[in-house]
Amino acid sequence: MMEQPGPALETLTHRLSDTPAEFLDEPRIGIAGTVHVAALVNDLLHMHGQRASAEALERFIGTDAKRDRNRLALVMIVVWLLADDWFLSARSAQQQVLALLDGALGELAQATAAHRFVHDPERREELARVALARLGYRPAGETEAQATDRLSGISGMERKRLLEASRAAERRAAEIREALARKAAEESADKWSRE
Repeated sequence: MMEQPGPALETLTHRLSDTPAEFLDEPRIGIAGTVHVAALVNDLLHMHGQRASAEALERFIGTDAKRDRNRLALVMIVVWLLADDWFLSARSAQQQVLALLDGALGELAQATAAHRFVHDPERREELARVALARLGYRPAGETEAQATDRLSGISGMERKRLLEASRAAERRAAEIREALARKAAEESADKWSRE
């Protein structure tokens, strides 16, 4: 739910395009890479006035380069985004920030190379919109319906989620129709047996 207005989308996409080289370095995985992503996440939460438990930060320690590299690289980019003054003044809940960094970004990282979210204008918009939505905000100047529509139009991940939700709703509707048909048949059979 994107109930609260957030910052201007252009501000966020511009910030993403200006991501410093340090946030584009290699994440530390084992003995390779330079950036300790768990420390970045901890610093971000501290900037938001929160403390992260060691358990919460474990997800940001890479152990398998093939599995973790792109996800952790994307986490680094979003840490930069969430260090924006607007997000710092909004003080999102720790659970929301961690859910974004650990959940939504994992899905995005499976489909797209992390650095495309810095260099590709459409991917920058997608990342900014996903971050806002997962934190409960919509871009300034957009209604909730407009923000939802635009997010589903630009985000492959969001399209997939909506398609899965639609399929689940269709399955549920079919199950209900079948149950109603069975009940009607049972009632009809019961009526005939009484007569």
